[in-house]
Amino acid sequence: MAIGASSAQTARTVEDKADGGTERQPSQLRQRLGRADLKAVPEARRALRELLRHWGRPGGSEIAELLTSELVTNALIHTDHDAVLTATVGPHGLRVEVRDFVARRPRLRVPIADDGTHGRGLVLVQSLADAWGVRAHGVGKAVWFELDAETA
Repeated sequence: MAIGASSAQTARTVEDKADGGTERQPSQLRQRLGRADLKAVPEARRALRELLRHWGRPGGSEIAELLTSELVTNALIHTDHDAVLTATVGPHGLRVEVRDFVARRPRLRVPIADDGTHGRGLVLVQSLADAWGVRAHGVGKAVWFELDAETA
């Protein structure tokens, strides 16, 4: 089974009922991340921030951006393959998933004080996400986190 807690969430459309009408807004971000392209990290943060701005929760995107940066960075540094970022928002919250094409599962480890910046990513995800986990995904795996609507 996967590390973390599991819950299923489907992609939904966010509706804005301003002016009495219904405007359908995008509720999902899907972005391909090139092999070892660390420029993808700030690009993913910006795209997520934009998605959350349309969702109506711009002030709460900092945690989501930080955790997304960690998952994207891990996928790009610890694999030698492309990855795919998917973020889905709905009335109950946000789910972010980074899929890579390497079956080796990440290990949650306690960071060593003199180890620079390594070993802290999954500890941050575990500490700040409402739920997170790792699941096998065909060829490779998907590492994901969820934030409740009040957190995201």
